Amino acid sequence: MIVSKTIQISPKPFGFHLITKEILDSIREDIKTIKMGILYLNLLHTSAGLTINENYDPTVRQDLKNFILKLVPRNFDFAHSLEGEDDMPAHVLSSLIGTQIFLPIRSGELVIGTWQGIYLCEFRDHGGYRNIQCTIIGES
Repeated sequence: MIVSKTIQISPKPFGFHLITKEILDSIREDIKTIKMGILYLNLLHTSAGLTINENYDPTVRQDLKNFILKLVPRNFDFAHSLEGEDDMPAHVLSSLIGTQIFLPIRSGELVIGTWQGIYLCEFRDHGGYRNIQCTIIGES
């Protein structure tokens, strides 16, 4: 069985945002009969990212945000600046963090750790709606 769908995530401000519930709500019916499989998430943008990290303590999200601001400063002398000072740093961070995640599916459930959550990493101040292509491959 293969299922492919696009999930649209509402606009978020710069930072790290838990989207696990939105993903699960969108795929729950599609994975409920899968014994073993894979969920492939591909963010269809070049100025944001996807990652998995701590889902409980919100200070983790703040620390991640503070760290990436130091890692890739917005005031760096980038040549690409037509779309604003936050655009090229967003492209760099998207390349570093990545835009794709693979997650196992077992017995109709997504297999993630108790303290793990799926994050949309928004690297623009006003990135707008974000689309994630979800591909589910599995056997029932």
